[in-house]
Order: sequence, then structure tokens, then C-alpha cells
Amino acid sequence: MFNLTYEFKLKPTQNQIATFEEWLETHRRVYNHALVERKDWYKSRSCQVNACSLHSCYIIPADAPRPTFASQCKSLTVARKENEYLKRVNAQSLQQTLRRLEKAFVNMWEQNHGFPRFKKAGRMRSFSFSQLGQNPLSNGFIKLPVIGAVKLRQSRDIPDGGTIKQARVVKRVSGWYVMLTVQWNVSVKQPAPRGEAIGIDVGLTSFIATSNGLLVKRPRFFVDAERKLKLLQQRVSRKRIGSNNWHKAQKKVAKLHEYVALSRKDFHRKLSHQVCNNAGMVFVEDLNLVGLSRGMLGKHCLDAGFGQFFNILEQTCFKRDVYFQKVDSRKTSQICPNCGTQTGKKELSERTHICSNCGYTTDRDIAAAQVVAIRGLAAVGHTVKMLAEGKFIGIPLKQESSYL
Repeated sequence: MFNLTYEFKLKPTQNQIATFEEWLETHRRVYNHALVERKDWYKSRSCQVNACSLHSCYIIPADAPRPTFASQCKSLTVARKENEYLKRVNAQSLQQTLRRLEKAFVNMWEQNHGFPRFKKAGRMRSFSFSQLGQNPLSNGFIKLPVIGAVKLRQSRDIPDGGTIKQARVVKRVSGWYVMLTVQWNVSVKQPAPRGEAIGIDVGLTSFIATSNGLLVKRPRFFVDAERKLKLLQQRVSRKRIGSNNWHKAQKKVAKLHEYVALSRKDFHRKLSHQVCNNAGMVFVEDLNLVGLSRGMLGKHCLDAGFGQFFNILEQTCFKRDVYFQKVDSRKTSQICPNCGTQTGKKELSERTHICSNCGYTTDRDIAAAQVVAIRGLAAVGHTVKMLAEGKFIGIPLKQESSYL
């Protein structure tokens, strides 16, 4: 199976927008109610046996089972027979909201995420449909269960042979969007390591440095917008909370945040295609992005968006038949790519790599990218050959080659 997600902008009518808003509020209440059930059950099991809590007491029978996705779906079915608001919303769509809560708890247990939090008014911004009818997308309209046909701007065609498996309606400050998950019953072959190898080193001085000498300066999307953002947030703080002017000021802040995020993503996509030009293999560092975001330069690391760039680069490599792999990032700036000697730790102010053993001199970030390329070639079972223009070529071990 092969899945792709296509995103299109919706053009709903005023009645459809009112329905979307009502559904979002219903989904929010279902999410919070299900979270209350789970949270109360956990707290009832954490109380002391010989003492009651001074703040609140959770009296739940000892044999009561832990609330799960299946049990809460059954409770939802019973509640829909009595609640008028729940009847208006598609049942499978509400079940997807319960599944989202289940996934939040799984991520808390398996990936050390925080405990799921309640969603206040306006924080629920999407709902999904797990099943759609036959040919839901046609003539510039998408047919959604219960809601009906909604006009959309189909910016590109979907290849034939695919089946729309899921639709997610998303609310943003710029409008309403639908994300369609399309599935093809085919098996796609993964790209094989071949051709020119490019190692990539990311940083805050240069956003990326490649092993073939490319240096790209880091755009400061959020930092450049901070001054305007501060002004807009000051205007929000001076408005009465809940008033029309307060909502208008909040919308301007949200628009600026969306502009920054879209600008960053557009830069990452264009740069990923530039990297893939004339490349057969792309190797990047396997960084601890969470640790970087919590460091002294965390704001600038988050502004650069290294994680998003790696994800987009991996997708671009897959589409353009380029091999992609992450390699060990330890001590890439302390090793000479020419002779392999460890030169020692460099200060951040040292921007030039000068090897005391062989005299190899180059930019510090380019040297680190060349080390990443060498490690990547070793990981895929290739030896290293470097041409005169500084391009790394991966050669299988059984062939003769010249080492650095």
C-alpha cells in the first residue's frame, strides 16, 4: 500500500461554516469528557488507601475497568441516543476524536510526551471522516458525510487508481482546508544507494553546509517578525477579552504566525529540491532535536526548523529517487575528513577547519558535512572516492577505489 495526503482549500457557504463551527465545539466537548473519565480513573488509583485527598476525592469502584477507546465508543453510542447535539455530528467522526485521545495517551507512555490536556474553546481545529462514499471528489466539490457537497479549490489533479480513505477538515486563520489521504494498492521500491553522495551539516550560522561546498545562510523567519509580533500582542492585551476588537487583534497575531510558518516551509521545500539536484545519496546528522530546542539557543533552533527540514528532505528524496539516510552526529566537527585524525573540540568562534596533521583547510561546516558523507557511505557499504571538484562518489566495496 502507498499513501499520499493532498491538501486543498475549501470554499464553504455561510451555513456550512456554521456547521463546521458547531461540529468543532461538539468534538471539543467529547474530547474533554473522555479525558475527564480517564483522568478521574487514574487519580482514583493514585490515592492513598488510608487517607483521603484534601482537595478532591475520586470515588470509583475498585473493579471498574480502565476507560479505553472501545469502551468510550460504546458510551458514545449510548449518549448519541439522548443528546441532540451529538446526533447532528457524524458518529464515525466522533470516534476519530476518541482515537486521537487514545493516541495522545499512547504517545505519553511510549514517547514520553506530557499528559494530555483539556482543550479550551477555540483550541479544537480539526475533525476527520474515516469513511467516504463512492467518488467523493468530483467537479470541484468534496462530498462529506452529513454535511454534503462542499466547494473546494483543487489546485492539482490526483493520479488515477487511488482511493480516498480519509478526509480531515482543518480550520486555520486563512480559511478552511481539507486533507485527503489517498491510497494506492501498489508497492513502491525504495531508492537504492548510488551515484554522488552529499553530506549535510546543519547549523545556525549557515542553515546547511554540504560536502560539495554549498553554504546556505539561515533565514530568520521568526526573529525578523518578533518586532511586529510584539506590537500586535500588545494591542491584544489592551482589548477587553472576548470583545469583537479582541477577536480581530487575535486574528492578526494568528495571521502573522501562519505567515512565518508557511515561509519557513516554502524555504525548506525549495532547498530540499536544490539539494537533490544531481545527487544519488543524501546523508544528514541524526540530531537530538528535543535537546537542541531546550538549550540556550533553543529559540533559534526552533526558528530554523531542522526537524521539519529533515522530514521534507526525506520526502523529496523519495519522490526524486534519491537515497536518504541519517548517520551518527557525534564529533563530526572534530574529525578531519581528509586524513581521519581527530583534531579536538573547536570553539563556536572557530569557523575554519585546519588539520594539524595533514594541513587540510576548509570551512568548518563543510568539513563536518564531508565527515557526514564519509560516514554515510560507510554505512551503506561503499568506499569513498573524491573527485577534483570535491564531489563524493560511492563505490561498492568489491570495486577498486581511491581513499581520502
